[in-house]
Amino acid sequence: MKNFFVPIKTYFAGSIWRKRFLFSLIGAMGGYAYYYYIGCASGTCPITGNPWISTAYGAGMGLILTIGERKKEQ
Repeated sequence: MKNFFVPIKTYFAGSIWRKRFLFSLIGAMGGYAYYYYIGCASGTCPITGNPWISTAYGAGMGLILTIGERKKEQ
């Protein structure tokens, strides 16, 4: 299992934008999953009442997780 993560680490080591895109994609999927499984039954909730807003909110949260990271100087 250790050899599986080596190509993933080298793929994301080159560019911070790849990592930001991945985290945004995972966040978007999480936002939509939250809408689908938990969501608001009445439709009056501002974030979970609409799948587009919930997905965008999740993508934004995923992006925020990567904002503080910087490239390591060698």
